[in-house]
Amino acid sequence: MLNRIKGWRERGWTSIDAAAYAKAWNTFGGSVATHPLVVERLAELAGILVRYLGWEQNGELKAAIPTWGRYLALSKEVLKQQGKKGLFDLGNAELILPAAPDTQAPLRHKARYLSELNQGRFAGLKVQAESLAMAREPEDLSKKFRYNQRRELRLLEEAGGVVRPISEFSSSELAAMYCDLFLRRWEFPATGAEHMAQVIEALRELLIGSVIFLNDAPIAIQLVYRVQAPEWVSVEYINGGVDPQTRAFSPGSVLSFLNTQRAWEDARELGKPLRFSFGRADREYKDRWCNPVPVFHS
Repeated sequence: MLNRIKGWRERGWTSIDAAAYAKAWNTFGGSVATHPLVVERLAELAGILVRYLGWEQNGELKAAIPTWGRYLALSKEVLKQQGKKGLFDLGNAELILPAAPDTQAPLRHKARYLSELNQGRFAGLKVQAESLAMAREPEDLSKKFRYNQRRELRLLEEAGGVVRPISEFSSSELAAMYCDLFLRRWEFPATGAEHMAQVIEALRELLIGSVIFLNDAPIAIQLVYRVQAPEWVSVEYINGGVDPQTRAFSPGSVLSFLNTQRAWEDARELGKPLRFSFGRADREYKDRWCNPVPVFHS
C-alpha cells in the first residue's frame, strides 16, 4: 500500500543524485532553504536521507525537488515524527524550488511557504492563509523612518556602541551570543539551541550580517543566511536576540537597518533583485520593514 502511494506521488518523477539537484538549483534558482548545501548539511545533521527527484521534458531536467518521504526535505513535520523536533531552526523560510518557467511539474509532496515564484513552474499549488514578510526596498521606507534609523545608530555609537562583522567570530562564539541574547529577549531558549554551534558551522559560508556591542558586551545579533541564484539573491532572516536592558538604544532595529541596507547594496551591485524574507508576517515590527507577500502550500 505504501509503495502504491509513493508510486502515485512520484508519478512522472525520476530519482536523481545530489549533483543533479545542485545543477538544477544553479541553473533555475532557489532560496536559502532549498539550497543544495543547506539541504545536504542539515539533512546530514538530522541523520535523515534525502531522496532527490527530477522532472524531465524532452529528455532535459526541468525541475528538481529534495524530499523526505511525503514531505520536502528539512520539513518540521518529519523532524517531529523522527523525534528530532527543533533540531535546527530555519524559521518559516521562503521555499523556491528549482524549475524552469512554465514547466508545470506536479508537486505532490507536502510543503508550506512556497514562494509565488513557484507559480507556473509547479502545478497544484494552493494559496496559504498566512503571508510572508518580504523586506521593502530602501526607497519604500519613509524618509523619516530612515532618518530615525541613522539617528539611532549615531546615538548608539556615541554611547560607545560598536558594530562588528559576523566574520570576526567563531561559530561557537556566535552560537553562544545568539542563544544568550535570544533567551534574554524572549525568556525561552532558541529553537535548536543545543546544536546551534553545529548548525552555524555547517552553514557558515552563507551567514551574513553584524553583531552590535556596547561596553564590550554583545547586545544584538541576528541569524541571516544569504544565497545567490542566477536571477535573484535570496536572504533569510531566521531570528534574533537583543539585550532588553539596552532597549533605549533600539539595537535590534539598528541591526535590521544595517543588515537589510547591506543586503540591498550587495544585490544591486550584482544587478539582481533581492528577496529578503523575515519569515511569516506575524509580528508588528515586521510591518515597519516589510510588505506581506502571498505564499502557497502543496
